[in-house]
Amino acid sequence: MKKKIQTVQTLLDALPFIKEFRNQIFVIKYGGSAQTEQKLKEKFAEDILLMYLVGIKPVIVHGGGKKITSILDRLQIPTKFIDGQRVTTPEIMEIVEMVLSGDINKEIVSLLNNHGAKAIGISGKDAHFITARPKDFEKFGYTGVIEHIDPAVVYNLLNEKFVPVIAPIAASNKLSHPGYNINADLAASKIAVALKAKKVIFLTDTPGVLDKDKNLISTLDKVSIEKLKNDGTIAGGMIPKVDACLEAVEGGVEKAHIIDGRIEHSILLEIFTTAGIGTQILK
Repeated sequence: MKKKIQTVQTLLDALPFIKEFRNQIFVIKYGGSAQTEQKLKEKFAEDILLMYLVGIKPVIVHGGGKKITSILDRLQIPTKFIDGQRVTTPEIMEIVEMVLSGDINKEIVSLLNNHGAKAIGISGKDAHFITARPKDFEKFGYTGVIEHIDPAVVYNLLNEKFVPVIAPIAASNKLSHPGYNINADLAASKIAVALKAKKVIFLTDTPGVLDKDKNLISTLDKVSIEKLKNDGTIAGGMIPKVDACLEAVEGGVEKAHIIDGRIEHSILLEIFTTAGIGTQILK
């Protein structure tokens, strides 16, 4: 009986958050171990289903860099990175689109549908939902920077009760163009701003942003982030993530979250509990 009462108490604790977040859009950048380990995939799908059923409108943006690299290695196609971003040749762009739109996107859609959510997969090329320009064509090839997002495409899907699953590939306005490979973190941030989302959540393979003693920093803003960058506390792959978070909150998103996708039900723990489990970034 005691266990049953605790279960009810947990539900009651979540009730204020469910009320607050009902009918709000949450953009979730899905990556890391949560996207590759089978057990974590199942827990992720359960989290999205619960959000969906209580009236939150989840929008999934996914990456797939590790799988792209694996297939390029298998095909013996050389690939290189500059400043953490892949140089995208025409040959690599073909593989990027095949893996992101044709493989990973459909796997996520199938996973969510099998759990009872009504998911549908798109890329930025669909209805020219996302258009981009070259980041630096001489240096990066078909790696792009987003110029425009048409939120109506996603709003229409949400109004029809779909969970949109978005592959970060952008269209070009030029005829017969192969499109652009977009960093998934930056795509999630831009999409969250365009959709006027309540939150953007980044699933990673770290607990969040850590201080020099490896303790979790629960809350950050622009001033504290710049200070931590300058003293080297925030470095490497965490820099583009916090930059994406800042871009989102400065663009009107209420909060951005960096959480540990290796923890089961990490999304629910972050949004439906007072303490949360990761780092939240505020304006």
